[in-house]
Amino acid sequence: MIDITQRQELSAKTHKRRTSLKRRLQHFEPSLIVFLIVAAVLVFLVVNPLARLVITSLQTGDGAAWTLGNYVAAYNRERYLQALVNSLMLGGAVSALCILFAVPIAWGVSRTDMPLKGTVRVLVLGAFITPPYLGAIAWILLAGPNAGWLNQLFVAVTGAEEGLFDIYSFPGLIFIIAIYSFPYLFIFTSAALEVVSSELEDAANILGAGTLRTTLRVTLPMVLPAILGGVVVTFLEAIALFGSPALIAVPARINVVTTQLWQFFGTPARPEVAAAYAMPLLVVTIALFAWQRSMMRRKGFVALTGKGGERRILALGPWRWALLGYALVVLSLSVVLPYAVLAQAAFTKAWGRGLSLDNFTLDNFHYILFEHHMARQSVFNSFTYAAATACLAIAIALFIAFIAVRRMVPFARVLSFLCMAPFVIPGIVLAIGFYAAYASPPLSLYGTAWILILAFTTRFLPIAYANAEAAVRSLNPEMEEAVRILGGSRLTALRRVTAPLLKSSLIGAWLLVFIPATRELSAAIFLYGPETRTMSVMLFDMSEEGNFEHLAALGFLLLAASVVLVGLGYRFLGRDFMLRRG
Repeated sequence: MIDITQRQELSAKTHKRRTSLKRRLQHFEPSLIVFLIVAAVLVFLVVNPLARLVITSLQTGDGAAWTLGNYVAAYNRERYLQALVNSLMLGGAVSALCILFAVPIAWGVSRTDMPLKGTVRVLVLGAFITPPYLGAIAWILLAGPNAGWLNQLFVAVTGAEEGLFDIYSFPGLIFIIAIYSFPYLFIFTSAALEVVSSELEDAANILGAGTLRTTLRVTLPMVLPAILGGVVVTFLEAIALFGSPALIAVPARINVVTTQLWQFFGTPARPEVAAAYAMPLLVVTIALFAWQRSMMRRKGFVALTGKGGERRILALGPWRWALLGYALVVLSLSVVLPYAVLAQAAFTKAWGRGLSLDNFTLDNFHYILFEHHMARQSVFNSFTYAAATACLAIAIALFIAFIAVRRMVPFARVLSFLCMAPFVIPGIVLAIGFYAAYASPPLSLYGTAWILILAFTTRFLPIAYANAEAAVRSLNPEMEEAVRILGGSRLTALRRVTAPLLKSSLIGAWLLVFIPATRELSAAIFLYGPETRTMSVMLFDMSEEGNFEHLAALGFLLLAASVVLVGLGYRFLGRDFMLRRG
């Protein structure tokens, strides 16, 4: 009797479990498996390389034992410590110069009656899309110690025995990086100035303050958090760059962190020491971004005068032309002169002979595109890898944004954080992490196209995610719910409703990823193989050969492609699709 009762209870429990399982299966969406796979890919791209970076820094070269010897080896020489000091000094000097360049121009464009504002914005965008290492090459042609254009002009005018400028110096390196980093600070500052009310400025004027004093004591303090945020970005950009220091600092015998990391990958390669040496750069980056975020949260005091207050344009009188002149001088240094000298070198037989009909030629482009196998291959590689990177980054970003915004899984915020985490990882550090994670078996991806595409995707994933998340938040979820009511899954709703509605936003995000991916050097220089050189790596290699005509032709192709893509973005997505959304 007892056995029969026990069997009945057991049968009832089994039936209850089966019923519960059936109910769960009825409510389970197969599309969740796809979302979980995308989440796993995100962990593969972001978490694993960083974890391997830390682990590699604490292991011996063969990975057989744990050790702190890598940190000792990374910092036991004065040369290595001096490189760290040089990088910090470089970042500070570049940030100061960027303030001098960007803030007056941003103020002139956003708050004054300075003429030709559209032209100034276009030139700032030109500086923004110009690869810093290509700008460095242009300035080698302009201010090289002997043959540079400006030095030749100085000698011809003054009769001096030697030129005035030497770009191969620490001030030269500061100048080069600053003229291509100040657009970041311009974007931060102009965006803040455009939303500041004029009421406090009017009050200051009523009390007798002039335009200059009002700007310095009222306007700029109100946007100080935004300025400081831009300063942090320019500082980190300066200390994380590889191309410009490699072209300028190495010949000048100036060592910085990024060039020292590159030297650790010489023969024999010491990735474990490089991983240890990269840690302070990663820590400084994370700390400064955390400080920047705290400062940006305080920007609310900018609008104390009331939301939506009137913004009055300041009349500068004759000084508006002086301000325009200053802006055009700065932008000539970053865009006009470099573009002119690159074009001159690309279309001439010998760039040092100057402009003349008998020196004009198209052979440099013919050589790059049809005769130089590796140069032609690098063009194909750059655009192929960039296109694959943009597609992969947008796909991952859209899936994760959909999961995070619609809160489909409990750990949605963690996924959102992981998408934005690469924003605080310098490209050169990320490349070392990818090398540590995927260069050795079982994947053995080092030197392949895949490791470059995956590294680029991780590097620019924050750009894609920031745009995708903002776009998904702008959509009302009711249309997606209607699809589900009619029997469709969340994946169907994403594919048939959400993605088509966000087409313009996703195209813009695709361009914002594609353009920087075509010029990426910091990650590529550590991960490329003999057949996977990109245009950026090829430019760097050709710079060591000294053939500036072919080098300029390849660089001119990269610039032309960037300009065409930005022009398409202007045409179909609006004139500020990069400066405002990126």
